[in-house]
Amino acid sequence: MNTEKQVDDLIEIIKTNANDHFGNSMGSGDFYAIRGSNFIYTDGVKELCEKCESWWFMDVILSYQGMPKVLAEEFQCWNLYKVKDCKYKVTMDDGNDNIVIMQTIPFSDFPYDMATIWLEYNTLMLPKER
Repeated sequence: MNTEKQVDDLIEIIKTNANDHFGNSMGSGDFYAIRGSNFIYTDGVKELCEKCESWWFMDVILSYQGMPKVLAEEFQCWNLYKVKDCKYKVTMDDGNDNIVIMQTIPFSDFPYDMATIWLEYNTLMLPKER
């Protein structure tokens, strides 16, 4: 088998979950305020959004925060999953796999197959940062 092809296949396997590449430290050195809201986000979320050009994922999360069924969840687990080609699905669950929100994203050039952002105490963070 072609060694270059093996490396390319390995890279594809490695890069499927964005959370394997970002938020690799416990906690966050800095927190960033989201203008016009009571929410903040961590270094890991900032790095994910910057490097993947995916600020829209945070916008999706924040757009649901006025809904009573979302506000009722003190802990929110937001997942972005690649469904097919450039089509994604965003889900929010309560941390126990009980899905509260589901939205289809018809097109995205997000470079990974999945990503997870947690929201707790008005702070958006990556799971490794908790």
